[in-house]
Order: sequence, then C-alpha cells, then structure tokens
Amino acid sequence: MKITFTYPLIALSFITALSACSEDKTKPEISGTGANSSPITISPENFAHAETARNYRNWISRGKANEQFAILSTLPPRGDKAPTVQMNDDTLYGVAIVNAVDGKVSFEIPETNNYFSVQVVTENGHGEYLIVDDGLHTLPVTDSDTAFLIYRSGVEVGASSDEGIANALAQLKKVDTAKFNFATDYVLPNYDFGEVDTEVAKRKAVVDQIVERDGVFTYTFPRTPAQVTDLTQWNLENAAGWGGASPVVLEGNKYVNSPFIDGDTCKSTTFEDPKNRFFTSVTAYDSAKYLIEGAVSINSNSWDVNPDGTVTISFNCGDDAINNIDTSAYGKDFTITTRHYGATQEVIDSKFDIIIKAIK
Repeated sequence: MKITFTYPLIALSFITALSACSEDKTKPEISGTGANSSPITISPENFAHAETARNYRNWISRGKANEQFAILSTLPPRGDKAPTVQMNDDTLYGVAIVNAVDGKVSFEIPETNNYFSVQVVTENGHGEYLIVDDGLHTLPVTDSDTAFLIYRSGVEVGASSDEGIANALAQLKKVDTAKFNFATDYVLPNYDFGEVDTEVAKRKAVVDQIVERDGVFTYTFPRTPAQVTDLTQWNLENAAGWGGASPVVLEGNKYVNSPFIDGDTCKSTTFEDPKNRFFTSVTAYDSAKYLIEGAVSINSNSWDVNPDGTVTISFNCGDDAINNIDTSAYGKDFTITTRHYGATQEVIDSKFDIIIKAIK
C-alpha cells in the first residue's frame, strides 16, 4: 500500500497533507518492536495484528492520527491512495489512535443530525464495539494497549452530494478531541510491511476464489479473540475488509462481497428493500478491493424505488438507467459489496444476499 497520500485529510485544528481452520484464541506472540530488532515473522496467528499495524502505520504517516483527530474531509480516495482497504462510500471518516488507561479507552459522540458511529478496533484487528449513542463512552478493550477509533459520519443530509459532505464534516468537527488520550508514544511493531502486502494479496485472492465458488463472501468480524472459531476465515476478513463491524442485530453491520461482474455489459439487480435500521448500501470495487473512480455508491437514503416498492440497481447501463453505478473508468470486471447498517435479524440469518443473488 502506497504511503504518498494527496487526498484531503485534516486535523480538527488545521489542514495537513496526508488508507486451514483454527481455534487459537490466545493473544499472538509479538516481539521485535524496536527499530534495530529483526522483523517479526508473519504467521496465521499474528496476521491480523500485522494488518492492523499496517493500518496504524498508514493513518499515522498520512494523518498523525496518534497525535490529532485525522478527518477525511471528503469521500474516500479511489484506488490504492486509500489508507484502508474496502472503505465505504457513504460516510466521511475520522480516526483517532488512543492509549488505553487501566485497560479502557474514552471518546465522545456529539449530538448530530446524521448517521454517526464510532468503532473501537483493537491492536489485534477486532472491532470490539460499534457505538451510535451520543455521549461520553469509556469502554474496556481486550488484549490491547491502544485502540483505533473509527468515526463514520453519514453524508445523507442535504439536497446535493456537496451539501451532504459538508454536513458530515460539520458533524465530525463537533467531536471533543480533549477526550482523546492520543497514543503519542505508540511504537509501530517491526513488521516487514512489504511482506504484509504480499500476505494480504494472497488472502484477497483466496477470498475471490471463495466468492467464485460460493457466490458470496460474508464477513463475521468476531469482536474479541475468544470469538474467533476459524482463524483462516478471520484472516481472510482482515485482508479483504479490515475494520468492519460485527453483524449484531439492529446495531452492527453485515457485509457481503459479490463475484466479479462483467464491466462491459449492462447488469442489474431488483430486490425487496431489506429495511435495515440505519441504511443499506451497494458499492463497486476494483480487483484489489479499492473504490473505483467515478463509481458512486447507491444507498437506501437516496435510491429511487420502483412503482411496486422494489428497488433496482443498475451497473453500467447508462445515465438514464435507474440507480446506475458507472464503473467504465475502471474498464475491467469489478465486484460489489453490500452493506447492511443496523442489519435486521432476517438479513443476518440469510445464507445469501438478496441484492447479490438477483444480479443478472
């Protein structure tokens, strides 16, 4: 993943230039954190820790997120300029890397007029909490000296895309950064990040193989090490979708990847609105699971509905097509990810995704 980052990533106070099954539930052995020590060997047991360190590295090097509240002031970058893989296209992001004090981290969610959440991700890659309630929160974290706080601020409020982005940014700027105990003393584990990139790419390829075989890849995102029952699955989820939230009914999210879709042919899907608590979203990604230039997500906050109440989303069917996602700038086959924010019990229990299944 490249370190040069030209998209606007701002601190709250100033602008700066800146994304084999196992049941081993123990904390991975991590050594070699000093600059002069040998690189840590990547194994199945510590891969999630290594991928998390890579994300810490990206947000620290590009936004100083361990010193200040780093905010992406517009929708995420396209391609591998993004600091994190498979970012959503429905919210702005803010990140703070904070120290745990007596095993707990503190943060604030201000009163806002939009979808607004904070995800608490530990050094082992677990999104231990997804919080949407306003107020000051102090929460224990498992096996982690720091936490990676992901703020997501929805762009749904406003008469235009620009207004929605401006409102989402205004809500992020309400966050009281004095509540953050920034991890200014954080020392990056001594992984060979070129090797991490290689290991990530290998696992992304396995995810693609699973999707082509089964028709979908569904994320489980266990919240703690004790909840990991399939280490291989957990590592695949980190490689292809690090930082996702667990599918908890009407609170967390469910994410599903599609098989590759022909980029040269008009495709569409028609489905019943799943009526998730917050909203439903469909986003196109390139073969490396990064956003595509010119391809804008379609979500239930703004999609057009058919006369019979169903929803149709089109792919590369022209400007006049209903809810069209245009990936032509990419010029290759692509995938989509469905996101069910505040997923219903029915959505979580389903063995298939109603949006992906209906693509034709």
